[in-house]
Amino acid sequence: MRIPFRGKTRTSRPESQQRSLPKRQRLLKYLKIGGLPVAGGFLLFLLLNWCFPLPDRVEYSTIITDNKGEVIHAFLTHDQQWRMKTELNEISPLLRKTIVEKEDRYFYYHPGINPVAMARAFVKNILRMRRTSGASTITMQVARSLEPKRRTYLNKLIEVFRAFQLEWKYNKDEILQLYLNKVPYGGNIQGVKSASILYFKKNPDHLSLAEITALSIIPNRPSSLVMGKNNDQIIEERNKWLHHWAAEKVFTEKEIADALAEPLTATRGAVPAYIPHLAVKLKKTGAPIIHTTIVLNTQMKLEKLVKDYSRTLALKNIHNAAVIVLDNRTHRLVSYIGSADFHDSTDGGQVNGAAAIRQPGSTLKPLLYGLCIDNGLLTPKMTITDVPVNYEGYAPENYDRKFNGYVTMEYALEHSLNIPAVKSLKALGKEKLIRKLEECDFKQVTKDKRKLGLSMILGGCGATLEEMTGLYSIFSDSGAYVKPIYTLEDTVRAARKILSPAAAFMINETLSKVNRPDFPLNWESTVHLPKIAWKTGTSYGRRDAWSIGYNKRYTVGIWVGNFSGVGIPELSGANVATPLLFTVFNTIDYDDDASWFSQPADCDIRMVCSETGLPPADFCSHLVTDYFIPLVSPAKKCDNQQEVFVSPDEKISYCRICLPATGYKKKWYPVIPPEMKEYYESNRITYQKIPVHNPACEKVFHEGGPVVTFPTAGTEYLINRKDPEPLELRCRVGNDVGKVYWYINDKFYKAGEAGSKQFFVPEEGPVKISCTDDKGRNRNLWIRVKYVDL
Repeated sequence: MRIPFRGKTRTSRPESQQRSLPKRQRLLKYLKIGGLPVAGGFLLFLLLNWCFPLPDRVEYSTIITDNKGEVIHAFLTHDQQWRMKTELNEISPLLRKTIVEKEDRYFYYHPGINPVAMARAFVKNILRMRRTSGASTITMQVARSLEPKRRTYLNKLIEVFRAFQLEWKYNKDEILQLYLNKVPYGGNIQGVKSASILYFKKNPDHLSLAEITALSIIPNRPSSLVMGKNNDQIIEERNKWLHHWAAEKVFTEKEIADALAEPLTATRGAVPAYIPHLAVKLKKTGAPIIHTTIVLNTQMKLEKLVKDYSRTLALKNIHNAAVIVLDNRTHRLVSYIGSADFHDSTDGGQVNGAAAIRQPGSTLKPLLYGLCIDNGLLTPKMTITDVPVNYEGYAPENYDRKFNGYVTMEYALEHSLNIPAVKSLKALGKEKLIRKLEECDFKQVTKDKRKLGLSMILGGCGATLEEMTGLYSIFSDSGAYVKPIYTLEDTVRAARKILSPAAAFMINETLSKVNRPDFPLNWESTVHLPKIAWKTGTSYGRRDAWSIGYNKRYTVGIWVGNFSGVGIPELSGANVATPLLFTVFNTIDYDDDASWFSQPADCDIRMVCSETGLPPADFCSHLVTDYFIPLVSPAKKCDNQQEVFVSPDEKISYCRICLPATGYKKKWYPVIPPEMKEYYESNRITYQKIPVHNPACEKVFHEGGPVVTFPTAGTEYLINRKDPEPLELRCRVGNDVGKVYWYINDKFYKAGEAGSKQFFVPEEGPVKISCTDDKGRNRNLWIRVKYVDL
């Protein structure tokens, strides 16, 4: 009798599940029996893997490639091996297939060891009582090369464990890559890339079937099969494998026939050693493979050109030169030459002149004037006074030690005048120039920025040819700085605005003029010279000659001099560095007729007074066109003329306070600043003077007082006690001043004509000097005098 179930109602299983239940139970039973050892073994492997990590750190030779990926320089490892890293993309399908077919045809199917092959080898070795067959897979060979040991059964087990570690950590292609990087090829050559470069002078992905097969034979007998010495034996072994693969139909009949017919003439060559200075520089990054942007063909041409040019300078005792070429469209480095001859030990050929810190001379002036344009201080036609100046004891001089009076900004830049540059920097503020140089990665300027003064614009700072060439590339890129790209890995570069497009364009127009004093003498090869803009520079003491030029395509930086720092009288940027600059442009951009820079939208043209470069007033009669930046460039009208009330005989001038009711007339006089009046007086240049002001006038004048130019305020002067020399008194006054009065320690000393020089012998200690003009305007300063026994 069935008793009904009184609990919860059970859902009956489908019939198919009921049938499969015994199978699942059996499977779980089997897993409990066999799975536990497997799981235990796996956990033991993980523990051993943690306790004995895989020694897979491999030191590779640093290799340098050009823009096409060809090896152009390489360095030995610390253990003096040529071990060049083969990248995954260099393992061609042919190379992969050939190596796998020869060394381990089941490589992509086994877990690191081949149990069948190991069992077969074990049986053969036992039966014959000696080692007749090996069973090492590619993974096991990698393990053995990473941790070389004597061939014992214990070490074989360790090798098996390391093989499992490799398979756990890397995929198959990475293991094959490790194998190809570590396989020995005799001597100090390891890896297929090293062998390919040294024996066949090509990258591994360009190897033929015959070459790959020949190389694959050498690791088995690296000491007896030496490429270039045992080529006949290598060919014999190579052909055996080719016939074997033909029988197995691994390759097509045509591929086998071509490989059998291919001769083997390879011998060990030298590793390429181009761009040595750049290679040494880039090696410090630590990367095993550095893909540069160097265009090798251009590099080799320029290396020979620089070497030949330096030989012509040797008679002048000038021995070194450096060249950098940048592609303005991509900002990539095209050529890098650190010295005329890297192997010239006599003249320091291994010194990298492109990275050496040198004085830049006048080469920073284009950037300065561009900043002055952007800050509304100058335009190309605006005038600057080129006359003696003294800034707290710093009195710059021009290259020829002459003065030019009024000059335009573009004239000052074309002629590389020093005094207008210093004046412009004073007006701009050196901090603004330093800030822009920091943005252009000037490392030494950044380091010394607190010590730099006005002299930095004349070369009183440190810069490298790398930095200077990168700086000049901004003029070809609308004033934007992009850090030069040396390697293909540097794909992202942010542009930094240094100048406006308008300012860069104005500088380009000025620097591209050919009729300039810094045009090299006896240069006749300008017929096919592409249009370029360039600037020269010569450092203090004639130790460095610079010439940096650019057009739309390239920026070229040239440095010429001696690494020893010895100054040479004949050394100058114009006559020594610029000929090399022109020759380089003729080589890389011969007869180029590419368009020049076009006027940007933020640049406009206006009429200005030719005497001041300012918008004309009613009295301006000579007008010229000038570039300017709307709403930025000075809009003040020309004020170089003033209307003066004078007596009928033009001997007395009046102001509105002392102006008589009758007996006067109006006349226009030039406004001459004090420094120009002093320049005219000292050079005996006639100029139109404003008559002496009415002596009966009672007006007190406050503006435009005299400026004492010597002695310098706050300076200590040492005077010989036995033979004291007097100090000179010198001042600058306006065009309306006829007489000045000198006071020493508040006591009247002497009166004189404006512009005249007076002398006095001071007392020891602090000395107060006062200068008053004939309008009552006064200027005081203090100096300190010390008497010494000389």
